[in-house]
Amino acid sequence: MPPLLDGMALAEVELIEPLPVEFQNASPHITHPEEARLWLDMHGQRSPIARHALYVLESVDAIDLAYETFAVTLLHGHVDTSGFPRFDAVVGGLTSYWDESTGELIVRAALAWGGEGVRGDTDRISRRLVARMMSSLLASQGAAELGPSERPVAHAAGRRAACPHCGFASIDARAIFCPKCGMRLSG
Repeated sequence: MPPLLDGMALAEVELIEPLPVEFQNASPHITHPEEARLWLDMHGQRSPIARHALYVLESVDAIDLAYETFAVTLLHGHVDTSGFPRFDAVVGGLTSYWDESTGELIVRAALAWGGEGVRGDTDRISRRLVARMMSSLLASQGAAELGPSERPVAHAAGRRAACPHCGFASIDARAIFCPKCGMRLSG
């Protein structure tokens, strides 16, 4: 995966393999001290860019190092004097795992960024980076196709309902939670 980030990476690409079994409960959340200690033991020697990306992406459950491999780098912006990404930086890369049911390698992009400047600028930059990563992936030898990506709250064609709590009217039939108030919808 690191060669797929050539031309986009502004720092060295770090490849992070899935965690050993004894570290699979590692979590960056300080509210769980044992898990946080495991997380620091496992990732303390990594670069500041990799630690920052892992902290953000694992905190929001965007990646799971119990079974995924993650190629991470600085993709846009700058680092501060201690090597950590500044608020204008975009960090991330490609994450992959083997699908147990089909035996195929599944690869996707995962990005994290700060909040300096106009939000639209960071969103546009990140979308461009994801598009470049996907075109690089599809251009690589052996890439087959883009697979379907189901979203729980996609506004696709189909029956839409209203939230019984707040009345939000554009909820897709597949939704589990209301996107406006967060209430769990009855099934």
